Amino acid sequence: MRYELYYWPSIPGRGEFIRLALEAGGADYIDVGNSSEPGYGIEAITPWLEGSVTDYPPFAPPFLKAGREVISHVANILLFLAPRLKLINDDKVYQYWAHSLQLTITDFAAEAHDVHHPLGPELYYEDQQDVALRRAANFIDQRLPKFFGYFECIIDKNPDSDVYLVGKRLSYVDLSLFHMVQGLRYAFPNAMAALEPEIPKVITLHDHVLELPLISEYLASERRLAFSEQGLFRHYPALDRVGN
Repeated sequence: MRYELYYWPSIPGRGEFIRLALEAGGADYIDVGNSSEPGYGIEAITPWLEGSVTDYPPFAPPFLKAGREVISHVANILLFLAPRLKLINDDKVYQYWAHSLQLTITDFAAEAHDVHHPLGPELYYEDQQDVALRRAANFIDQRLPKFFGYFECIIDKNPDSDVYLVGKRLSYVDLSLFHMVQGLRYAFPNAMAALEPEIPKVITLHDHVLELPLISEYLASERRLAFSEQGLFRHYPALDRVGN
């Protein structure tokens, strides 16, 4: 089956959580928003959001088309894909545990985004910079270590592995945590450099994923989109202050 991933072009964003799973699972897929194939590109996304091609329109990308199935929201898409791509154990207990961890990553990603847009995405960063500075201080001092500390604990408590979050082999949640490390290193390099010695298991997981053949090939390819100040993770030096 050829999967169709619908997400905005030019940015990794939340679509990257899905791309990493598709790449690690060796899936046949098309990144619709970034495709130059006839019938694809950003103009192919709008009809789905407007409901002109479905009675169940997604609120926003990312969403995935798999045959007749259309699934929206990152955690839902990964819950659907993971068993098919062998990125989770067949045991339902593992699947729902992984899903709960992915939902926590969803919260983590939302908080990272809201640092630079605390008053909402309709305003430019420059229009809310004073509030963003306050939000950044709280995020760096409190939320960043709390979230990463939680995942450090989950790896430590995994009875089946000292590297992975769930079970004894790679799961999609490992890929998502990898993306959080990558994105937050881009957005907050100083804060992450200060925190990383306290989360060695998370960093070991990140480095392990980085070396996986399918992932390393993907990261070196043109399919991997660069972080920028248009996406989920944005680097504004004024927000990346440590010890102030």
